[in-house]
Amino acid sequence: MGGKSFYIPIAMMFSAFSAILNILPFYYIWKISKEIFLGSNNFSNQNVKHYALLVFVYSLLAILSYFAALFISHSAAFEVELQLKKKGCEKIMDMPLGFFNMYSSGHIRKVINDGAASTHTFLAHQLPDMAASTVTPIIVIFIFFYFDWRLGIASLLPILLSFIIMSRMMNDEREELRKKYISALEEMSSESVEYVSSISVVKTFGQSIKSFTRFYNSIENYRKLVVFWTKMLSKQYSLYIVLLQSSVLFLIPVAMIMIESGENISNVISTFILYLLVSPQLSFVMMKNVNYKNQKFLALQSIERFEALFKYDVFSYPINSQKFENQELEFKNVCFSYDGKENVLKNISFKVRKGETLALVGPSGSGKTTIARLAARFWDVNSGEVLIGSHNIKAYSKNYLMNNISFVFQNNKLFKTSIRDNICFGREVKEEELEMALIKSRAKEIIDKLEDGLNTVIGKKGVYLSGGEQQRIALARAFIKDAPIILLDEATAFTDPENEHHIQSALKEISKGKTTIMIAHRMTTVRSADNIAVVDNGQIVEYGNHENLINQNGLYKKMWDEYKTSIAWSINRGK
Repeated sequence: MGGKSFYIPIAMMFSAFSAILNILPFYYIWKISKEIFLGSNNFSNQNVKHYALLVFVYSLLAILSYFAALFISHSAAFEVELQLKKKGCEKIMDMPLGFFNMYSSGHIRKVINDGAASTHTFLAHQLPDMAASTVTPIIVIFIFFYFDWRLGIASLLPILLSFIIMSRMMNDEREELRKKYISALEEMSSESVEYVSSISVVKTFGQSIKSFTRFYNSIENYRKLVVFWTKMLSKQYSLYIVLLQSSVLFLIPVAMIMIESGENISNVISTFILYLLVSPQLSFVMMKNVNYKNQKFLALQSIERFEALFKYDVFSYPINSQKFENQELEFKNVCFSYDGKENVLKNISFKVRKGETLALVGPSGSGKTTIARLAARFWDVNSGEVLIGSHNIKAYSKNYLMNNISFVFQNNKLFKTSIRDNICFGREVKEEELEMALIKSRAKEIIDKLEDGLNTVIGKKGVYLSGGEQQRIALARAFIKDAPIILLDEATAFTDPENEHHIQSALKEISKGKTTIMIAHRMTTVRSADNIAVVDNGQIVEYGNHENLINQNGLYKKMWDEYKTSIAWSINRGK
C-alpha cells in the first residue's frame, strides 16, 4: 500500500462509527411511537419534533461517516490494485520465453486482473463492512435484551435458524465445489480469448462454436457445474433467505401473548415497533457476512492463483554478460524434458558456424521446435550444453541474448499500431535503414499500396494484412535488428504461393553471413541448407546435406519422395 497502509484501519473505524449512528435513529423513532401511543394527555408535539430532528441528524451523520470510510478504503484499494498489476507485469517481464508457451495470454490476463480486482473489492468494501458487521450485532443484541427479553428472543430465533442453515451450506464439500467453479470460469475465460482471436478462421470455414472443441467444452463444463451447484443449494438457500426476513412472524405471536396477559398495550406496541425496525439490521448484517466470506474466498483464491502462476522457475542471468567470441551455435549431448520425467530430446548434438544454415526436418512432434527454442533459452536443458559463441548460453544476460537472436515464427504477431512502429519496435532507425529493410524483406510493395504507407495503423479503418504479408513485415523487423543468429520456425507455413516466393527470397537474404536454424515442412525450403538434421522421436537420426541424405535412403529420402509425389498429384491422377 506504500504510504497508505494506515488507511484501512481508519476506514474500519469510520465504518464502525457509522454502524453505531445507524442504530440511533431507530431508538428515537421508538421514542416518537411512545409519545403517540401514550395518549393525547401525555402527547408532546415539541418532543416529537426534537426526536424527528435527531433521527435526521444521526441518519445524515451515519451516511457521511460511511462515505468517509469507503472513500478512504477505496484510496488504499486502488493503490493495492495498481501495485498488484505492476508486480504482475514486472513478473511477466522476468519470465523466460518458455513461460508464454505454457500459459495462454487469456489465462495470464485473467489471473492478474482477477487477483487485482478481487483484492481491490475486498479491501474497499468487505473490510470496512466487516467492522460495521462486528459492531452492529453487539448493539442490536444489547437492545433485544435491554428493552424486552421476550421480544428479543423472538427476534433472534429466525436469525439463529438461518445461521444453522448457512453453516450447513458452507462445509468443506461446498468449498471444494467453489474452487472447481472458479477453475471452470478461468478456463472458459482463457479459451474465449483464444476463440475470439481465431474467429476469422472459424467464420472463413463456416464453422460453429462447436468446431472450437476446447472452448465449447469449457462452456459446457461451466454450465453443468453451475446447474449442479444451483440445484444442490436452491432449497437450502431459499429457506435461509425466508427465515432471515421472517422476524415479524415470530414477533407478532409473542406481542399478542403479552397483550393477552394484561400488559399495557401502548407499551407493547411501541416496543414491538422498535424490534420490528431493529431486527432487519441483524438480518442485513448476516447477509453482509455471507458476502464477506464469499469475497474473502474469491480474493484468497485469486491471490493463490496469482502466486502459483509466478512460481514458474525464473532463470538466473549473470550481471556481467559474456560476449560472443564467434557466431557458432552448438548443442552438446542435450537432453530435455518438459515435465522432468520423460525426455522429449535425447542426446542432441550439432554445430552451426557463421554463415551456415541448419535445417531441421522430421515428423510433427519430433522435437524440432523444442530444439530451436532451446537455442534461445526458452528453457534450460536437463543435461548437456547449449553453446553460443564458445560459451554456455547461461553465461549471457537476457538482454544480450535477446539482442543477438532474431525469431521469425509461423504465427508472428503485429501490434495494433503503425507499421513503422511494428518494424522499428522502439528503436531509433534511420529512414535509409528502414527503406533497405523493406526492400530486403520484400515488404516494400506492401507499403507502397497503402495510402498512409509506413504510418498505416494495423487493424484501423479496415487495414488488415494477410498471413504472408505479416510475415514479410516481421522479416523487415528482423532485418532492422540485424542479429547474428536467426531462428526460423515454419516461416512459410501459412502463406500463399506468391507470398512464399517473396518470403523465400527474403529468408535467403537474411541468412547471409548469419548462423541460421530453419524449421520447415516444405522440403524445397530446406534443400539448399548447408546441413539438414532429421529429427525423429527426440533424436537426430540422420545428418548431412540434401544429396548425402538422399543417398542414405532413410527417413529423409522417404519424406522427399512423399513430397515429390504430393506436388506431382493432379485431380485426374487422383481419380
